Amino acid sequence: MRAFRAVMAGVVAVALTAVAGCGGGVETVSPPPGPLRVGLVYDIGGRGDKSYNDAAAAGLDEAKRTLTRMRVREVAAAPGEPAARKVERVRALAEAGYDPIIAVGYSYAPALASIGPKFPRTRFAIVDEPTVSGPNITNLLFASEQGSFLMGAVAAMKSRTGDVGFVGGNRSPLVRKFEVGYVQGVKHVNPRARIRIAYLTGPHDLSGFERPDKARQAARRMYRAGADVVYQVAGASGAGVFRAAKKAGAWAIGVDYDQAKSADPDVRDVILTSMIKRIDVAVYDYLAGVADHTVTSGRVVYDLKLGGVDYTLTGGHITDIQPRLEQLKQEIIHGRVKVYPG
Repeated sequence: MRAFRAVMAGVVAVALTAVAGCGGGVETVSPPPGPLRVGLVYDIGGRGDKSYNDAAAAGLDEAKRTLTRMRVREVAAAPGEPAARKVERVRALAEAGYDPIIAVGYSYAPALASIGPKFPRTRFAIVDEPTVSGPNITNLLFASEQGSFLMGAVAAMKSRTGDVGFVGGNRSPLVRKFEVGYVQGVKHVNPRARIRIAYLTGPHDLSGFERPDKARQAARRMYRAGADVVYQVAGASGAGVFRAAKKAGAWAIGVDYDQAKSADPDVRDVILTSMIKRIDVAVYDYLAGVADHTVTSGRVVYDLKLGGVDYTLTGGHITDIQPRLEQLKQEIIHGRVKVYPG
C-alpha cells in the first residue's frame, strides 16, 4: 500500500490514500537537475472545456503553485484527428525530454502502449481506462460507476414523472460505466422508472464530445417525451444538454467538474448536481509522487471510499435528499450496496 499526499484543489479538500494495484513498483529513475519538465496532453476540448480537461488542468495548476519548480508543456487533441497524431504528440514530448508525461483520457492508451517501452526512463501517467501496463506507466483510474449510481439515485428522487435520461459522448466502455452505474442508481430508488439512453457517436468516434448541438437535440427529444432529469457524460457537448434543460424547464446533471460553477451562468440554475471525478487530485498526487521520488507504476483507483468520486451541492437543489445520499454512499463504501461497472 502506498499513501498519497492530501491536497486542496478546487473547492474541496480531500485526503486520499491510494492503493497501487498488482504489478506496481516504485520508480527509481531520478529526474534531471533543474525544474521538473512536465508534459500534459489533453483530450479533445483541451483546457477550457469546463469539464474533464479542466479538472486535470486544476490539478496541474495546484502542483505548479505548491510543489517543486516546473516547466510545463500543454498540448490538446484536435477533433477528428487520427490515432497516429496522438502517438506523435506523446513521442515529441518524450523526445524533447519531458518527464513525466501525463495523458488525459482513454484515447491516449494506444499512444502510451506504443511510446512507453521506447522511453523506459520517462515516466508516464494516463487518466482513465483502459489500463496500460508498463514499469514506467501509472494508471489513474476512477470508480465512475459508483459516483454515477448516486446520480441515478438523485435523478430518481427528484423526478416528478418517473422518466429520466442519459446522454453519453460516445458509446465507449468508459462512458458505458457511467451509464451502467446511473441505471443501477435509478432502479435502486425507483424500480419502475423509465430511463432514456442516447449516445452521440460510436465507440471510436470522439467527436461526440465536441457536439453541443447534437447533445442538445438528443436531450430535447428526451424532455419532450417526458423525461425531467437528464445526466450528461459528454464533455464539452454537455453544454447542449444544459441548454435543452433550460428551454424545457427541467433538470440536468453535470459530470467530472462542479458544472453549476463552471457552466455558462445562464444555465447554472438547471444543474441539479454534478458527479465529480477528482482528476485534479489524481494529477496533483501523481506529480507530488514524481517530485518526492515515490511515484508508483500500475493501477491507482480513486473510488467513493477515497473521495475520488462524489457529488456536489452547489445551488442547494439536493440538500433535502443529502441524508439519503450519504446513507447510500456509506452502504456502497461498506459493501452493503453493490455497484457493478458493467
